[in-house]
Amino acid sequence: MAELPDIIPIFPLPNFVLFPGVTVPLHMFEPRYREMVGDVAETHGTIGMIMLKGDWEREYYAYPDIFTIGCAGRISSLEKLPDGRYNLQLEGLSEFRVGREIHARPYRQAEIEWCPSVRTLLGLEPSEMTSLHDLLVGFLGENADAAWYGLVEEQGLRDADLINFLCFHLDVTPLEKQTLLEALDDRIACLFDVLTFKIEERKLGPAGPRGGGSVN
Repeated sequence: MAELPDIIPIFPLPNFVLFPGVTVPLHMFEPRYREMVGDVAETHGTIGMIMLKGDWEREYYAYPDIFTIGCAGRISSLEKLPDGRYNLQLEGLSEFRVGREIHARPYRQAEIEWCPSVRTLLGLEPSEMTSLHDLLVGFLGENADAAWYGLVEEQGLRDADLINFLCFHLDVTPLEKQTLLEALDDRIACLFDVLTFKIEERKLGPAGPRGGGSVN
């Protein structure tokens, strides 16, 4: 990962976890983050997405606590609006670990260590693909087969691309998504554990129709 910078701006958000290979639209309207986008657009184009934790609302305009591990993305398209706001597409690149924060700009920056999950370790054997399909059936119910066909057969997602897509889009809690991100090379096993837990949790809850999860 030598081509990636050691110091990057970090964009903390509540309840949002990015994963490698996932592209997300962002709308930047706060002055400090408009400045951030303008700065990185002229250099490496990399922004570190990281989740806020704890009582972040009270200190939102200062330096509320963040998790240690996030996922950086690179700007793949950028539109500057007449009033100075930005619309952009950010493509997930790699996981990183925050070393120390740098308070030299209006926005947050950090000296980071890149800790990318090894794509070959996120490969799925045929038996694991079957197990993943079965878990999705248990979690999504009647929606599972259509979702699986769309992702695997139509979009051709496999291995790390499929795992990261599901980790981002499945309707699980932000803290569970953060756990999946932090699992790094063990993300497959962690995803299986999360889905198994959610299925069992649903069985123990109030009686209701099977399924009910979603892939957004």
